[in-house]
Amino acid sequence: MSSHSSPTGASSTASACPECGGRLDQAGRETHCTDCGLVVDEHEIDHGPEWRSFDEDDCRRTGAPRTVTQHDKGLSTEIGRDESDATGTALSARKRRRLSRQRRLHSRAKFESKRQRNLAHGLGEIRRLTSALELSDTIRTQACSVFRTAQEADLLIGRSIEGGAAAAVYIACRCNRAIEMHRLAEVARCSESHIWTVYRAFQRKLELPIPVERPVERVPRVLSALPVAATNETRRRAREFARVVEDDPEFTGSRRGIAAGCVALASEETEQDWAQTTIAEAAGVSPRTVRKWFRKLRAQIDE
Repeated sequence: MSSHSSPTGASSTASACPECGGRLDQAGRETHCTDCGLVVDEHEIDHGPEWRSFDEDDCRRTGAPRTVTQHDKGLSTEIGRDESDATGTALSARKRRRLSRQRRLHSRAKFESKRQRNLAHGLGEIRRLTSALELSDTIRTQACSVFRTAQEADLLIGRSIEGGAAAAVYIACRCNRAIEMHRLAEVARCSESHIWTVYRAFQRKLELPIPVERPVERVPRVLSALPVAATNETRRRAREFARVVEDDPEFTGSRRGIAAGCVALASEETEQDWAQTTIAEAAGVSPRTVRKWFRKLRAQIDE
């Protein structure tokens, strides 16, 4: 097999092998003949389309697309920390000091104002929360959009950035029915009560279309948290009770408490007879709340 290279100037535009007339393959890092193996061109040439087209009908550009998960939408650049240039030559001490100064000034110039610095801090906190909770990129993108909208509406004034980021993540989770508040509070850098306060402010001022959880959606979570597996009959009856009171104006309040009451009544009918304290612990409410909705639900069914 021949391995010598021919002059690149004459062979760069050739469509056939100059030695045997075979077909040239330009798919890899080099142009070679598929029949005899002659290397015609060793330079890396991109034979694809030109990515700097400014045609309005077919406009193309290089680089990653813009994203709302970064304060500058991913348009800024970074100065690397490599100690060598593009050719692999080690940099002198003078050039390294100069690059260090340029890197420091560049990091300061990325933020035009204190508002943009706070935005970068909030988006970084959202990235940390979604990573700790193993949430999807879709939820992270939605949370970043909510945080940006809240900052533009001046809803972060007087509130912590950590609380705003956690509230934005919780809003995105509520829209996608991902996680509950107690799991978010475990990894957040603020208290659960503060997250609730910021969440209510966002919901009231921004008028977000956050779906309301129904008791029938909460029942399976309560049943799965019980120490003893429920029978199919208990599961069916608990869902039926939840559907009965779903549109009843008298059953407005804690969805977890209503779902716990439905589970308690269903367990009584199917003779599983779970203790109300056990159901309350599985639902995350107090036994008093379970008794309240249990009695009210039983009175409604008996009618």
